[in-house]
Amino acid sequence: MIKQRLDAEVALRNCADELSDDKPDPLMIAREAGDEYHALTCALFAYGNVRAIVSFLRSLDAAWIDWSEEEIARATVGKYYRFQNAEDILQWFVTLGRLKQNGGVEETFKGGYKRGGVLEGVSHLIEALYDLNGYRSQGYTFLIGKPIKNHSSASAMKRWMMYLRWMVRHDTLDMGLWGTVSPSELIMPLDTHTFNVSKKLGLLSRNQCDLKAAMELTETLRKFDPSDPIKYDFALYRLGQEKLIL
Repeated sequence: MIKQRLDAEVALRNCADELSDDKPDPLMIAREAGDEYHALTCALFAYGNVRAIVSFLRSLDAAWIDWSEEEIARATVGKYYRFQNAEDILQWFVTLGRLKQNGGVEETFKGGYKRGGVLEGVSHLIEALYDLNGYRSQGYTFLIGKPIKNHSSASAMKRWMMYLRWMVRHDTLDMGLWGTVSPSELIMPLDTHTFNVSKKLGLLSRNQCDLKAAMELTETLRKFDPSDPIKYDFALYRLGQEKLIL
């Protein structure tokens, strides 16, 4: 019964109306830019109030990664978002520009993915971002996150897993820009909304919202659709966000 109801919700949500000013989501800004670089910016800044996220993302220019550091500095004067100040934002775009010059996001991800799958790919990409720029601050390191060293103690890596969903899956919502990874390999981007809804529906037994919970939920949803378990992510998220009851 739950599978049928979720399948219906997925079909209902897979439409352009789900990404609008009335139903804001950082994915709508990522889709406007249409490239893996600005999509990564949109995913990593996707924490906090969704309207505040979208408003901030609209103030950024995807072209900044091709500008000089001095030009970006002038463009970001006085800009901030929650934990990130103007210098953090400047340095992020500097780092992203260097990543573009050194092969790109997907190619860098592949370096770890080929060794150990999706989680190793994300860890390798995070390490590469730090290697490309020696700048450090609390806001900057919060934005990028930490490489995954231990699955048992790692956070859910929600923003990174959401980015992979955007890049790998292809439908009315997700962008499908990458060819490296199969949708069947993705892990749920687990946040509080999705965690709470999944618990209420009996899809998840773990009581902590972390990577182990994300992997458990993924395995449950893989029973519903082995080839594309993460197709349920957006629907579950919206159900929690809108406080709807199945």
